[in-house]
Amino acid sequence: MSPAQSSPGWWRKAVIYQIYPRSFADGNGDGIGDLPGITAKLPELAALGVDAIWLSPFYPSPQKDAGYDVADYVDVEPMFGTLADFDAMREAAHGLGMRVIVDIVPNHSSSAHRWFQEALAAPEGSPERARYLFRDGRGPNGDLPPNNWNSVFGGPAWTRITNADGTPGQWYLHLFDSSQPDFDWSNRWVHDQFLDVLRFWLERGVDGFRVDVAHGLIKDPDLPDFDATNADAFTVTPYWGLETVHEVYREWRKLLESYGPDRILCAEAWVAPLKRLSDWVRPDEMHQAFNFEFLTSAWSPVALKQVIDESIEAFQAVGSASTWVLSNHDVIRHASRLGFAPDSKVVHSDGLGPNSPDFPDPVLGLKRARAATALMLALPGCAYLYQGEELGLPEVIDIPDALRQDPTFIRTKGERYGRDGCRVPLPWAADKPFYGFGGGSWLPQPAVFGELARDRQEGDPASTLSFYKTLLAERAKRDLGGGTLYWVETGSEEVVGFTVGGVQVLCNFSAEPVALPAGAVILSSAPLLDGKLPADATVWLEQQ
Repeated sequence: MSPAQSSPGWWRKAVIYQIYPRSFADGNGDGIGDLPGITAKLPELAALGVDAIWLSPFYPSPQKDAGYDVADYVDVEPMFGTLADFDAMREAAHGLGMRVIVDIVPNHSSSAHRWFQEALAAPEGSPERARYLFRDGRGPNGDLPPNNWNSVFGGPAWTRITNADGTPGQWYLHLFDSSQPDFDWSNRWVHDQFLDVLRFWLERGVDGFRVDVAHGLIKDPDLPDFDATNADAFTVTPYWGLETVHEVYREWRKLLESYGPDRILCAEAWVAPLKRLSDWVRPDEMHQAFNFEFLTSAWSPVALKQVIDESIEAFQAVGSASTWVLSNHDVIRHASRLGFAPDSKVVHSDGLGPNSPDFPDPVLGLKRARAATALMLALPGCAYLYQGEELGLPEVIDIPDALRQDPTFIRTKGERYGRDGCRVPLPWAADKPFYGFGGGSWLPQPAVFGELARDRQEGDPASTLSFYKTLLAERAKRDLGGGTLYWVETGSEEVVGFTVGGVQVLCNFSAEPVALPAGAVILSSAPLLDGKLPADATVWLEQQ
């Protein structure tokens, strides 16, 4: 039985751990992570203290985009295992008191999916073509794309097909890689297929879905040109965040509620401001939406206080709880991201590599990462962790170009390094081949992973792993996720202070140590200096 069945609303204050299956643990020795590998390591996650796991895609896929190019939504990619392996993993997780959330990718499929292959074989104007966004080209011979949209991964967002007789055919839209054609969600057929997909996994006992590109399903039917030169991830466009997308999730919410009150939807929706993002978590829509404004906030007391206030206010206004997240499979790990100078020219969504304009200070980055995590895990609401952050893993920079696999790197011809650096397989044992990950490693692991391996950190009270365990244990013990935040005056604009659930939290953004108020120290992200909180550190105190 799922642990969620006895606790509706569990998601409001849970700590959810993201597993990137290719890089978590290799159970069969082929150098690629898999479901049996995950099952074998679940006790470590239970010991860490998380409430649920979220798995990035493990479906059949050509792996052009590491599984986000799905070729079958109701099966398991053989490199990851079988449906029986999934069932065993889910049962083991539930037995350890952890819920299981799976990724669903509704914006696009793989071009290898049977649905798209049937669309290619069918004539223009057919029901099969109507599953995807096929359009005639512009210009005298249709030689120009239907509009000027560009792919998120670089290059044009349209690809022209070749007809069976060898003549040029229509164009299809792909907001990501050309191997990821976008569905046409104005077609009821698409809605019905995905309702069936949800039912399939709900019947297998999953506790929820993280919805990839949740803001991107619906496109302006006129497909107008759009100048994205100065647009960022939060810009309203003809293909991001249209109001009619909410109708999809209202229907999904009804389906989930037919299975009980404890199955959840979490949106990956890059929309802003936070007040607009909260539309995704209205009572009849999703339960959660990732808080990317918090993730992308500068290391600044003013910026963080503002985003925390706005987050709590926006989500409470619709009866929901905020989520907090610092790292995931798409951004530079925060143990590196927070180690850049304020004037850094690095774009954090572009990744890092040998020719990047700046490089992080690893000592400063880890110190701030521990402080940021301590601050985050004291906040009321739900927190997401990304695999390996509990080890303090940095972004891997020196991956040889020939071994990089992110389509961003390939489509931009190396101008953007992409996300491989945060996806390098985890180190479990310092003295074993491939640091205990398995029989190989599909991306090269740096030497520093030996120093940060889990077995090296186990039992070391000063390690980042031990710090995370203490954070999660104290958070649960004091019910901080279900608490209420109150700001407190600290006497300095460079020191952020608040209380939650009987705990006073102080984060020092200044360059100098600061004196602490009265109260027993529960934990600190860095050793105190003569009883003072050092720079770039966070402390939890018993509230007086």
